[in-house]
Amino acid sequence: MANNVKATRIELINTKKRIKVARRGLDLLKMKRQALVMEFMKIANEIKGKREALRNDIAAAINEIKMAEIIEGQMEIERLSYLSSNPDISMNMRNIMGVKIPELDTKYGKTGLTEDYLVSSVPVSVYDSIKLFERVFNELMEISQKEVAMRKLLYEIDKTNRRSNAIENIMIPRMESNLKFIKDHLDELERESFSSLKFVKEHVLDEPQR
Repeated sequence: MANNVKATRIELINTKKRIKVARRGLDLLKMKRQALVMEFMKIANEIKGKREALRNDIAAAINEIKMAEIIEGQMEIERLSYLSSNPDISMNMRNIMGVKIPELDTKYGKTGLTEDYLVSSVPVSVYDSIKLFERVFNELMEISQKEVAMRKLLYEIDKTNRRSNAIENIMIPRMESNLKFIKDHLDELERESFSSLKFVKEHVLDEPQR
């Protein structure tokens, strides 16, 4: 690589500037990686134990709806299900160090199953089933959102790590090697120039004056 480098003072100055910029970029990448890792660990801690809680809630909801069917009958369960509305899920993006993290927002349309109706007119077993499945749905939304965020962060951490390693272990050492080559070449030229001037000076002084 050094053989293709122009050993000039301008190239020496430019190489020093490139090394400085590369080191500044490396520092920024390391700061970004640290921030991404901190965000990843924060989300990981937030959903720690939520998967187990979700499994327990799913099992409880299934058992509760089975009990409701036994007590009230399947037709009553289906009648109440028709009164409910499908959720409208919208997605926004949150930017974390250049990584777009999805944030889900759930809205429900008008439904006959108002809270007052549920409390006053729906059998207890069905009411409990509805509340358990609402909890399961919200937990699924939260966990899926956070898992997507973790995958995106992990991908960006890996990419940032590869870029910083390339700069630190390949780019900067290569430029430093070029810098040394240029310095050595210029120092050699300076020594040769000094020797030549010294030689000329000595011969001029040794010549007999006319």
